[in-house]
Parts: sequence; structure tokens; C-alpha cells
Amino acid sequence: MTGVRDLLRLDGRVALVTGAGGGVGAGIATRLAEAGASIAVHHLASADAAGRVAGECAAHGVETAVLRADLTVPDEVDALVEHIVSSLGRLDILVNNAGIYPVAALLDMSPEAWDRTLRTDLGSVFLCTRAAASAMISSGGGAIVNVTSIEGQRPAPGHSHYGSAKAAVRMHTRAAAQELGPHGIRVNAVAPGLIRRDGIEDAWPEGVERWLAACPLGRLGEPADVADACVFLVSDAARWITGAELVVDGGTLTGPAF
Repeated sequence: MTGVRDLLRLDGRVALVTGAGGGVGAGIATRLAEAGASIAVHHLASADAAGRVAGECAAHGVETAVLRADLTVPDEVDALVEHIVSSLGRLDILVNNAGIYPVAALLDMSPEAWDRTLRTDLGSVFLCTRAAASAMISSGGGAIVNVTSIEGQRPAPGHSHYGSAKAAVRMHTRAAAQELGPHGIRVNAVAPGLIRRDGIEDAWPEGVERWLAACPLGRLGEPADVADACVFLVSDAARWITGAELVVDGGTLTGPAF
């Protein structure tokens, strides 16, 4: 039996974190590196930031790669995974973190805005999961974590497209867990609440105030809170967990609906 101290170690494994140029994605990438995984840092338009994240990961003594891809384009996703396997040797872990967070009232939303959100926040999960799973099967299995949101369970004004995409990712997580389990691939999700980012208190003071009033643990989330949940779910500590969604919101969803 693996000792408790070793359960969270990821030595020898290779992880792809999408949207890892900053924020939550950067936190996930550096935490996985601290646990021993080699890291492929994906970005779309932030090469310098992704390079800095890769440097922080490399400081933990692991191999890194910085890779750009448009995750809504199937050929680019396939090429991304192929490059990881050729440069880092394998792919064991995928964290589907990349996404957009637009705001638009339903009656004002254009079909283009709806489609773009669904392609980015849902379609990319399908494309990355499909490509990564094929690589994982070749090496005997792996683990996938999808970053969803508590808005996939409770709607927020102006986010009908975002909430719909995240709710769909919740079901995709369960469906993928069912189909990929026989191949030794576990698929789970992490559903964050409001996560701190630079300047959020000044940019959205009323929203932060409402959040703090609703959150039993009385604070915003930090990227590390989401990252630690991801480390657990991809590690051997979660070896018999698949198709689950771990809510990381300080208890906010426990609040009464009326």
C-alpha cells in the first residue's frame, strides 16, 4: 500500500494544463509541478506570461514546454497533444481549464456570442479530452480534470451562455468517465466559486461584497484552492474516484435558495 506521504506525488507523469498563462491555470500548473509532474503550459495569446509560469514550474526540477494552440480548432488540438508526447514522452494528466467569461444579458446576446462561448468553454473540453485520451490509452491510462463552475449549478445574471456551457461540461465529465474508465482513465471536475484576481475588489466591489456575505468561510477563493483540488483528483489519493465534481466555493452553494 502506498504511504500517505507519497499519495499526492506525481513524479514521472506529464500534465497538460490549458489556459495556464495566468490566474487559476497558472496556479494549477505550478502546483502539479511541485508535486513532481512535468508540465505543458498551454496558452492562446500570452506567450510571455506562459513562459513565466513555465519558469516557475521548472524551478521545481521538472521538464516544461510552452505551447500555443486554438483549442476550438481540432487540428490544432491534435497537434498540441502530439507535440507533448514527442517532446515530453507521454501524457498522463489533462486539466481542461481554458475558457472565457463573457457577460451579456440574454435578450441582448448575439448568436455569435452564444456560439463563441459554447465553442470555447465546452467544445474545447471535448476536443482536448478526445485527443488526450488517445495518448493516455497508449501509455496505460491517466486522469482528466475539467474546471467547471458553481454557475453550472446555480445561474447568474448575464451568464446564460457561460452557465450553460459549464453545466454541459458537468455532464460531459460524467459521460467521459463512463466511457474512458475501462481504458484506465479517470475523469472528474472541480467547480470553483469566485476566485480572487488582481483588481477584482476595485473592479467589482458590489459583487465581492455580495460574495463575502454569502460565503460561510468568509473569503474569496485563491488559485491555490482550485489547484490543490486538482492535484488531489489526478493523484493516487483519488484512484477510485471518477465522474465526480468537487465544489470549491467556501460553502457558498450551501446557502438557502429563499
